[in-house]
Amino acid sequence: MSTIETIKCLIIGSGPAGYTAAIYAARANMNPVLYQGSQPGGQLTTTNEVENFPGYPEGVTGPEMMMQLQEQAKRFGTDVRDGWATKVDFTQKIKKVWINDTIEIHAETVIISTGATAKYLGLDSEQHYLKMGGGVSACAVCDGFFYRNQEVVIVGAGDSACEEAHYLSKLCKKVTMLVRSDKFRSSRIMEDRVRNTPNIEILMNTETEEVIGDGQLVTAVRVKERTTGVTQEIPATGFFVAIGHKPNTEIFARELEMDEVGYLITQGKTSKTNIAGVFACGDVQDKDYRQAVTAAGSGCIAALDAERYLASLD
Repeated sequence: MSTIETIKCLIIGSGPAGYTAAIYAARANMNPVLYQGSQPGGQLTTTNEVENFPGYPEGVTGPEMMMQLQEQAKRFGTDVRDGWATKVDFTQKIKKVWINDTIEIHAETVIISTGATAKYLGLDSEQHYLKMGGGVSACAVCDGFFYRNQEVVIVGAGDSACEEAHYLSKLCKKVTMLVRSDKFRSSRIMEDRVRNTPNIEILMNTETEEVIGDGQLVTAVRVKERTTGVTQEIPATGFFVAIGHKPNTEIFARELEMDEVGYLITQGKTSKTNIAGVFACGDVQDKDYRQAVTAAGSGCIAALDAERYLASLD
């Protein structure tokens, strides 16, 4: 038997979007309840250094920044809780969300900030250096700056991989791009851009066998040419994975409109979904920018949209 709780505003997911929505919603007397989800703090908790968020001249670690955002949300009265949404029913005016299958929340408004998860190759060595913060990243715009004048490797064949390789080429001495098949998946214009960049070397039909390092930091990447089976070690201090993101939207599949990949569709510049009273912010609806600062901005928009929606009901 589940416990039923009735509230004004439920925020599903933490991270910069969820916490910013909570700060605005709390200050507007919406008494938000925020469930942190399976990765409290979101993707930023796996980021060692954040140097591009305004207001931190010395930079800040991802986990530290998330703790500060959480404290700020709590200061204004947000009820921050452990747990994640396991089922939703948005068919009625009052939205129903089940937490850990045991608590049933009835909310007048729901703000979804469940984020997206970067896809990785799944190699043990890749995961080791990702956890160490020693040279594996899924965001060139976030972390490329740390590899200035160094040699890096990037894996991927789509538009975002080309975009990230091109971005890295402006910072790094050399970028080696690994494309697993014999052709790019990107648009022709993006492929031409990387092919015409002198310090990007493209290896087709090539897959990653292992990320090599000293236990702390990455020093090289061992790759295999798939047609010949020949392996080689490429010296590199950074290994970037650009094989896509998966938005965390499975539980909303039958309720909300999403694109072919699963990103929630919001209306124009707003955070409004196709269901009145349900709003989405952060990476769960943004496949283009995926930055902490843009997620925070969209969290603010979601809270303001939710506040206006509540006012329209009065």
